[in-house]
Amino acid sequence: MITPPPHLDIRDDRFRALVHPMSRLDRIAEGFTWTEGPVWFGDRDCLLFSDIPSRRILSWSEATGTSTYRAESGFNNGNTRDRQGRLVGCRHGARDVVRTEPDGRLTVLADRFEGKRLNSPNDVVVSADGAVWFTDPTYGIISDFEGYRAEPEQAARNVFRLSPEGDLSVVVDDFTQPNGLCFSPDESLLYIAESGSSHDDSVPSVIRVFGVDGGRLEDRGVFATIDTGLPDGMRCDTHGNLWSSAADGVHCFAPDGTLLGKILVSEIVSNLCFGGPDGHRMFITATTSVYRVFVDAIGAEPWTRGHLD
Repeated sequence: MITPPPHLDIRDDRFRALVHPMSRLDRIAEGFTWTEGPVWFGDRDCLLFSDIPSRRILSWSEATGTSTYRAESGFNNGNTRDRQGRLVGCRHGARDVVRTEPDGRLTVLADRFEGKRLNSPNDVVVSADGAVWFTDPTYGIISDFEGYRAEPEQAARNVFRLSPEGDLSVVVDDFTQPNGLCFSPDESLLYIAESGSSHDDSVPSVIRVFGVDGGRLEDRGVFATIDTGLPDGMRCDTHGNLWSSAADGVHCFAPDGTLLGKILVSEIVSNLCFGGPDGHRMFITATTSVYRVFVDAIGAEPWTRGHLD
């Protein structure tokens, strides 16, 4: 058996089918402050990602390298795409969720709940029915580093659902700091990261899982615990494995919650996504850099290989 490279930490033999012993972990972009929100645009053959404190959204492609996609992003954090291929992002500065239209205009999807400003939307996913689900911790208002210091107006750090008709509702309200979120491939489950240990050591670094019943969620408890650092952004592959960020890299969990292995990275990982020309590249945002590694898995999101539903 070939000895795995030093960036692969295999904990379960099932992980061997998801990675390759000849894969390389390549740093493809560097020199940033805090990278986040990677999303693959296969129809444009490029990766978009945020550098939150510098208030930029960057673009990277194999052909042209790194360039600026949006020079003033408003402290944009998490990004995703809707089923029409439009970019949907979370802005700490304006404390809102916005959609980028084909002509470049920005449409504010949500910025208040019950007449009060949101905390600082962090990460976002769009389900097949067009609903927008997002987390609303306070990271963007606790200092001026990732937003503007302010007192929260919301009574809790909620997870929200914006219906296709435009109705905003709370689906979970008992997180200390809800962070990354992603659906299982069939959207029957929603995984949500608890990152409250960033400021309170007593908060467990866990990923919780919820059953999805239309616009409602059923709490099914803790799915997995991150053993190094805390969970932030995450993605599912087409087989239902969950790949989560952590302080030492990317942790891969089987659908039953077993830790299969890790992709070790020398910087704290904030988020990840699948992409590349064949869908088999994982792009990792990690503190000051962006990394890429080949994996024998493909993301569950429909645009991973450039197609949309």
